[in-house]
Amino acid sequence: MGATAAPYAIGVDVGGTKIEAIVLDAGGAERWRERIASPRDSYQASLQAIAGIVERARAAAGGARCTIGVGTPGNVTERGVMKNCNSTQLNNRPLPHDLEQLLGQPVRVTNDANCLALSEATDGAGAGAEVVFAGILGTGVGAGIVVNGYLLNGLNGVAGEWGHNPLPWARDDEPRHACFCGQRGCIETHLSGPWLARDHAERHGGTLQAPEIAARAAAGDAACHDTLARWEDRLARALAHVINILDPHVIVLGGGLSRIERLYANVPKLLPHWVSAGGVRDEPVRTRLVASVHGDSSGVRGAAWLWRGVDAGR
Repeated sequence: MGATAAPYAIGVDVGGTKIEAIVLDAGGAERWRERIASPRDSYQASLQAIAGIVERARAAAGGARCTIGVGTPGNVTERGVMKNCNSTQLNNRPLPHDLEQLLGQPVRVTNDANCLALSEATDGAGAGAEVVFAGILGTGVGAGIVVNGYLLNGLNGVAGEWGHNPLPWARDDEPRHACFCGQRGCIETHLSGPWLARDHAERHGGTLQAPEIAARAAAGDAACHDTLARWEDRLARALAHVINILDPHVIVLGGGLSRIERLYANVPKLLPHWVSAGGVRDEPVRTRLVASVHGDSSGVRGAAWLWRGVDAGR
């Protein structure tokens, strides 16, 4: 018989500007939270900062046994080192191993999009759904997939790497800009916040950032409305591709651009043009498109849930 499951779950969200930690009880209630600035450029400083905030979380849990999950802006390779982190001091470093050595217990590490998906599938906008696809629309574009409550990692650890596929059904007037991943025309280069701002500047001039474009469009600015309408069309094509392959019950969106309210009315209307089950056969697209419930807290909550369903008592 396995050991009794840990009564508390510690989640840590490691970002480029902040590190946040949370303690959740078995029912998902928050018991403690702290946020600190992220060290820059130094792996050892980052490692010590993560370990330090975990120790304070342990103290807040009164010394009770806790599981530990960590969300990062990158992925863990088969060799156990980090890759694709925009906090570049983490790249090529054995973060999971080093944290386990410092903390004296197993630590689960995954990327922030997976944490969003697990958080929203556990007790957020996708709770109770069989298949949840959760996409981040922010400075970058990524996604995570949860099936029957369990995070799907994939054999190569890249399940949900939605942002680094080409934009489907590309139009002749859509540029294929180079992406940092080495490819051209990635979904990220068409849907992320910085690229939305670039698209507006190339079409209409100026230096507006995504939040201001959205605000001006809501106030009736025709140029900003045009920019968002084209962005919504690209988002619909990118999500229709997901539906055609995965057919999720719910698509949950997080990140800064997920707060653009009009997309939840406009994008579902466009999906039947691209989803194979709609349009021609006059069948509705039943996948729900919703905003995340936990918002900016989804990353740290999802990290805490990384041991959910696993006998982690040690």
